[in-house]
Amino acid sequence: MKTVTISIGNFLFRYRNQIFPFTIVTLFFSAAPATEVFESTKVEFATDIAAWLIAFCGLLVRGTVIGYAYIQRGGLNKEVYAKNLVTEGMFSTCRNPLYVGNLLIYAAVFLMHGNPATVAIGILLFCVMYQCIVCAEEAFLERKFGEGYRAYCADVPRWIPRLAKISQATEGMVFNFKRVIAKDYSTVSATLVTLLLAQVYESMAAPIANKDVLYLSLLVTLAIVTGVATGLISRLKKRGVFSENKSV
Repeated sequence: MKTVTISIGNFLFRYRNQIFPFTIVTLFFSAAPATEVFESTKVEFATDIAAWLIAFCGLLVRGTVIGYAYIQRGGLNKEVYAKNLVTEGMFSTCRNPLYVGNLLIYAAVFLMHGNPATVAIGILLFCVMYQCIVCAEEAFLERKFGEGYRAYCADVPRWIPRLAKISQATEGMVFNFKRVIAKDYSTVSATLVTLLLAQVYESMAAPIANKDVLYLSLLVTLAIVTGVATGLISRLKKRGVFSENKSV
């Protein structure tokens, strides 16, 4: 069973940039988004606000992790890869803080859709997929780092961050905001655009009498502005604006 899980995890890691968006789009269009929750537009609005807050928490977690210590987890040839075993910073509070941030973001995306089945299936499915990916990574890291990694696993939980140790984990470290922008601007952009488009989809599904053209225009404008800002940051990054000083 573990071998199958690892194989699935390696497959998901290799094709995650295709599988994850496809999964979200499929689930989104499999059911109409909720325009009311418990027959109340106010509760539905509160749910949307909660989705934005959860997404912000996810981005905050990722930003904190990357700002204090960065782990190379992009993969080599789209395979699980890690040059060094990173255990400092937020990685001393839990072993997969970046994935915790990701799961919060995906939970927010599905919560924004609002359909109970879509929310439940989407969150559960992404939890399972990330669990498979983590199993594949753990197998790789154990082979590469051996006893050192096993000791790390015994001392640090896989998923649930030890919040009481966050202050201790970042003690003496310098937060690098440039690194956060350079490494995570695309994630921030994708999150904002996805949530904005989810709200557009939700508004389009509302009864004609409840459609607010001005609100729809605002959402689309914000999505476009986010896209333009992303392009600008990308160009600045290529020019070395966000390059880190060797002393940092």
